[in-house]
Amino acid sequence: MSHGGQQAPASERYADGVALSAAPGRKTWRDVVAAYVGLTKPRVIELLLLTTVPVMFFAERGIPPLGLVAATVVGGALSAGSASAYNCVYDRDIDEQMRRTRRRALPRHIVSPASAVVFATVLAILSTVVLALWVNVLSAGLSLLANAFYVFVYTMVLKRRTTQNIVWGGLAGCFPALIGWTAVTNELAWTPVVLFLVVFFWTPPHTWALALRYREDYRNVDVPMLPVVKPAAEVGRQIVLYSWVMVATSLVLWPVAGTSLVYPVAALVLGAVFLVEAHRMWSRTRKTDVLSEINPMRLFHASNLYLSLLFVAVALDPLLG
Repeated sequence: MSHGGQQAPASERYADGVALSAAPGRKTWRDVVAAYVGLTKPRVIELLLLTTVPVMFFAERGIPPLGLVAATVVGGALSAGSASAYNCVYDRDIDEQMRRTRRRALPRHIVSPASAVVFATVLAILSTVVLALWVNVLSAGLSLLANAFYVFVYTMVLKRRTTQNIVWGGLAGCFPALIGWTAVTNELAWTPVVLFLVVFFWTPPHTWALALRYREDYRNVDVPMLPVVKPAAEVGRQIVLYSWVMVATSLVLWPVAGTSLVYPVAALVLGAVFLVEAHRMWSRTRKTDVLSEINPMRLFHASNLYLSLLFVAVALDPLLG
């Protein structure tokens, strides 16, 4: 976002991709809007919706009603934004100290904690209403459960207490696969459960690569992410293990859902490429502990691309197969 016709410098932008005015003490309406948008972590919302909509195509075995897709997207985005805003409120103390997050709204005091809580609550209510009225009650309930799990289990309990924080806390990010399916069918089945598990096993390699890049940030605020308490080589090994299980799980969808060959071929190719990247990073961690040489962000970006293309294949399978 620009301010006064000029782009804000990189140092004045949120880690979530939202810019603020660089002038201290000045808060324009654009700053306030950007702050509230930043609370929802738009990039996280994009990723969650990317695992919702393709599953709707797969459940429909074609193109689902566009009104249903729109309602599911809006409801899902509101729910994810609510969970992120609650997370920002609870984590404002450590966000203020971490390089990656200190430009967020609460550390900058652009938004008060009380206002952020009200904002998050309104989003949660709107999300539940939208999904319940225009999608179905099951999808609304799953969305509300994911929101509560992320806030109360991951943010408040796991994140600051265990190295397994994102392993189990990541369950919240798996729910969009279930919600996309139930939005179309109004019932659960093994197919969305398989996709749920794919995202579950994908989350540790994805998050640990990012945490390895920012491990000093996490160490400084006593958040026991795996790269903080274990050597880089062990992190690399764990990433490889989860990556193999992830790829194997992705191939299970073929027999369980009875897909055409479009999906398994795509899953096999994408999985092979991802495994090569994971093994390469593990190899680098065994040789050095220098972040610039390990380059964990390469795997982080590869993980985003992998998940995106895999779920695109999920959407295309019924259309092309």
